[in-house]
Amino acid sequence: MSSTILTARRVGIRAALRTNRAHAVRSYALPVNFKPEHDPQLGDYPDLPYVSRQRLPALGWDDKQMRRNFGDPLHERDEILSMWGPDAPTVPPSTALRHFIIAFSGIAAFGVFCKYTLVPARPAVPREYPFSGLVTELGGLEVNKAREESIEEEE
Repeated sequence: MSSTILTARRVGIRAALRTNRAHAVRSYALPVNFKPEHDPQLGDYPDLPYVSRQRLPALGWDDKQMRRNFGDPLHERDEILSMWGPDAPTVPPSTALRHFIIAFSGIAAFGVFCKYTLVPARPAVPREYPFSGLVTELGGLEVNKAREESIEEEE
């Protein structure tokens, strides 16, 4: 019984490592022959792979909620890699950013459409005042200047 569960666990971890190889180690900033060093503070504690429990298959575990078998050693960063840790992203960040930009562009386009096509034209002409917009009548300040009268020929 326990050998089949261990086999399922090994197969599950291998499958998760194969599918999430890009998430396991950032290879763009590391040399080609990079091998992570063993932490000397861990002593003889096993060096477990850095794979989130959310990436492992759901079946074949003694503890199905936490996706681990009883007696298995915990990873040194178990609080991050456990089922209760931060969610493992299912969409790459570049794709998520592209989707966000598309959604924001759609909302902005809808706003522009509403402003310029759905707003009706003004039913009346705005009022215009003679004598340079009634500057002297309103106190003589340019700040108080009302809309100036335009001289247009009526046809």
